[in-house]
Amino acid sequence: MSTTLREYHAPVWSEPVIMEMGYPGRRGMIFSDVEEDVKTAVGSVEGLVPVTMRRGKKPALPEMSEPEVLYHYLRLSQQTLGMMGISLFGTCTMKYNAQINEAMAWRPEITEVHPYQDESTLQGALEIVHNMDTILRELSGMDQFIFQAGGGADAAYTSCAVTRAYHASRGELEQRNEIITTIQTHPSSAATAAAAGFKVITLMIEENGYPSLESLKAAVSSRTAALMVNNPDDMGVYNPEIREWVRLVHEAGGLCFYDHANFNGAMTKIRARELGFDACMFMLHKTFGAPKSGVGGPAVGAYGCSAQLAPFLPAPVVAFDGERYSLDHDRPQSCGKIREFWGNVPVILKAYAWSRAMGAEGMAEASDISVLANNYMEKGLLAIRGVTRSHPDATSPRLEMTRYSLQQLKEETGVDVHDVQNRMSDFGIDPMWSSHHPWLVEEPFTPEPGEMYGKEALDTWIAVLAQISDEAYSNPDIVKTSPHNQAIHRLKGANMDDPQHWAMTWRAFQRKRQNT
Repeated sequence: MSTTLREYHAPVWSEPVIMEMGYPGRRGMIFSDVEEDVKTAVGSVEGLVPVTMRRGKKPALPEMSEPEVLYHYLRLSQQTLGMMGISLFGTCTMKYNAQINEAMAWRPEITEVHPYQDESTLQGALEIVHNMDTILRELSGMDQFIFQAGGGADAAYTSCAVTRAYHASRGELEQRNEIITTIQTHPSSAATAAAAGFKVITLMIEENGYPSLESLKAAVSSRTAALMVNNPDDMGVYNPEIREWVRLVHEAGGLCFYDHANFNGAMTKIRARELGFDACMFMLHKTFGAPKSGVGGPAVGAYGCSAQLAPFLPAPVVAFDGERYSLDHDRPQSCGKIREFWGNVPVILKAYAWSRAMGAEGMAEASDISVLANNYMEKGLLAIRGVTRSHPDATSPRLEMTRYSLQQLKEETGVDVHDVQNRMSDFGIDPMWSSHHPWLVEEPFTPEPGEMYGKEALDTWIAVLAQISDEAYSNPDIVKTSPHNQAIHRLKGANMDDPQHWAMTWRAFQRKRQNT
């Protein structure tokens, strides 16, 4: 049965930036005068601010009422497709974020907690953190988790910091100065290893879709500090030789870190510790139902390790003695802080609520659906003209996502992956994700259906790509000049890397505008 595509057109508002809005004297809130008793007790407000920190003039802020601000951002949100459509954002699991979890995270017991409170007043929050720790221990086989890391790259850096501390404690840090990774592992592994002072050895992908054991053997030596990999990788390929990889690195005296960003298709199926890994990380803001971070938004890269590495974890660690929860700062071998305090508690709460609601059986079913949905989509996508799969002859399993290529489409029509992304938004669904750089596959795209979308949504996604393929072969200009149904037409990317043409603040924008 063919899928009928819905008509879609994004709302269009002639909306200025908020810094250009407002009227003199307009306010969203009027504060009453300070009471005399408060003045007497506190003293002059001016006296509380050092002279060198006082403004010379008022800040250039828009003067607006509360409704005006609300309506402005509502109009902007209506112009933004966002997560209102079908978003199969590959390599980053995208899930529905349950409203009850959001509501709980906004409760005053969470929003009004301060990390410097006395521990006796933090028992509920610490219990949630500790319980999430125990859930992740069960899923991974690790012995301890911490939540300081603010995302996947932070967690990878945490692993590098723990690796340094571990080898330093054994007097081997100067000797063990190399970390091995693969070209299709998340780039943050290589980047954070380099930032931590290690040399990085990157293994290339071979015919079967992953690096060979021979290439690993050639890289491993007495200089090896650690192996950092994700499995399945960002092409959806699972390396069936991973146990042997771990054994070889351990024999050389190195540690093994498992990046579980692509855990969705493997939930309850594999445990990192049982594969031999010494440490792993999970994306709470992806796999565990909390909203995905964006541009530094709320995120948690939960980092767990074996008992052997636990002494080197960043402090403090949430501990439980059977009666009382506490923050353990007395950790003389700790690698030091990775981030402030003990983690993003609202994100941990949302992940904990999701985990408790799903339970082990729910997670297992979600994993099954994720793998099934990916393989279902693969059949439909490979039937579209111009679409091919990476490593088409490789027999290694693909789990919750597959890396595809539009290279054939580009060669035959001139339409590239960015054109297709723009055109997809015209049908009311989020443009697909291409891939991390470097592009090992020409003109890549990597959808990840997960478990939250029904068959009908996946059929729609496939039908949209099929429609765009037909357009590319019959009238490519329709695709190359898209989007046509969006509030803003295609952005010009020529100056995206030129700091003279963009600004991160309103003050910088005004200064650059005056100079042009």
